[in-house]
Amino acid sequence: MKSIKEIRIELVDAMIQNYVESVGMTKEETYDAERKIWHWQHGSATIEVFVHSVDIGNDKTREYLRIFSFLAPLPKVSDLQLNQFLIRLLEMNDVNLGVKLTVMQGTQKVYATYERDIRGMDYVELATCIADLEWWADKLDDELKLYYN
Repeated sequence: MKSIKEIRIELVDAMIQNYVESVGMTKEETYDAERKIWHWQHGSATIEVFVHSVDIGNDKTREYLRIFSFLAPLPKVSDLQLNQFLIRLLEMNDVNLGVKLTVMQGTQKVYATYERDIRGMDYVELATCIADLEWWADKLDDELKLYYN
């Protein structure tokens, strides 16, 4: 018998597949079964979607929908210029609603990120979250390219 966790993850995966198909792509071209990750291109942005389990103690986990898009590398500039760039990222975080800008540990890369616990999530919310991140990522990667080019 499947656990509630497994059922929730299967339901979210089915909703992701439904979203992918609703925008004209297929599971075969977007799903990496080995990594259990969905990925596709939206404009200039590469979108990655997956469910991530986070340990919360005593053999318990919470499962999150995670949506990422690589935006730009951290620039190789002076400390002063890097500080200015990081301030710019924080300012962008303040006005780009529903998405956060992150630097993934150990990567030196800036990502647009969205996360939400999958409990209670329905298809409309999932589709809105993915579409929002697609839009913001396509916009923000262009803005960051202009900032240091």
